[in-house]
Amino acid sequence: MNLEIVKKLSYDELRKKYRNYMQNEGFGKSSIQTAYSDTFYLWRKERPDVFWTVVEAPDFEEIAQTILKKTIKQNSSGNVDSLIGGYMSHLRRFRRFLLRDDEIMTLTNESTEKKLRKPQVPVPTNEQVEHYLHVWNELENYYLQEEALDKLFLSLCPDNKDICDILLKVATLNDFYSTNIFSVYPVAKHIQALNIDGRLKAGDITLISEIQKVTINNIEKNFYSFATKYCSHHNPTDYPIYDIYVDKVLCYFRDQDGFTSFKAEDLKDYVKFKGILIDFRIFYGLEKYNLKEIDKYIWQLGKEWFPKNYRKNERLKK
Repeated sequence: MNLEIVKKLSYDELRKKYRNYMQNEGFGKSSIQTAYSDTFYLWRKERPDVFWTVVEAPDFEEIAQTILKKTIKQNSSGNVDSLIGGYMSHLRRFRRFLLRDDEIMTLTNESTEKKLRKPQVPVPTNEQVEHYLHVWNELENYYLQEEALDKLFLSLCPDNKDICDILLKVATLNDFYSTNIFSVYPVAKHIQALNIDGRLKAGDITLISEIQKVTINNIEKNFYSFATKYCSHHNPTDYPIYDIYVDKVLCYFRDQDGFTSFKAEDLKDYVKFKGILIDFRIFYGLEKYNLKEIDKYIWQLGKEWFPKNYRKNERLKK
């Protein structure tokens, strides 16, 4: 089915297909419910042809924001800039939905496909960060999982002396974040032997390189992403988390705006990685946000613009 056929679907038919897509991708009920309505805001408030003009626009970011601003002003008394961020996010996801290879709908118009595929990631701004922090706090599976981990790491088992406490934390992180640790006990013993509590509180970032390398059955494993998570959940503002989404966003804006200079492999060196993240924050004028907030923002941005085959709890696989 080509794009012209897709455009002839009724409002209800198109929304049903989009809802099925989001369900298959593992999105929560509240996210699907919001997307089911907000994605098609321009269809309802303007006309179907206006909606499709925006979706197909080669200069999508500019056209969409211009039309949304006019439409929101005519139909809402809310903060226009705040509302635009949400509607834009939904429209971007819908454009990617149209290009899924395994959907029954495919685009046969090559020029349209190239236009939709071209990355147009919004420039980092305070408004963008605020939008994604708001989205984070609205998604139950995000903030409740974080609250559970905070309770475990900061209240129930804040120290790393008792092997049982460490085992509980390693196993929970491994389960929540799918960090691919197939034998948690050697990792817990390794962490216990490092005597890390004082260094964690001091924000000693050299700890990451010591935690990440673990010998299991005479084979040295490198659990870099896990090590950043483990330290971050003890001391969130001093230990930003590395993951593939953050990696892709930082590389994108390095190439796009040249906010700093680094090689891709530098992101796997934690001392350099944290410095790059701080450079990012300074370059885009985001200093009012701590590194935990920047982490939440960049991770969501990466998941939206550089998605893998996303499923629930796939955050931060190596």
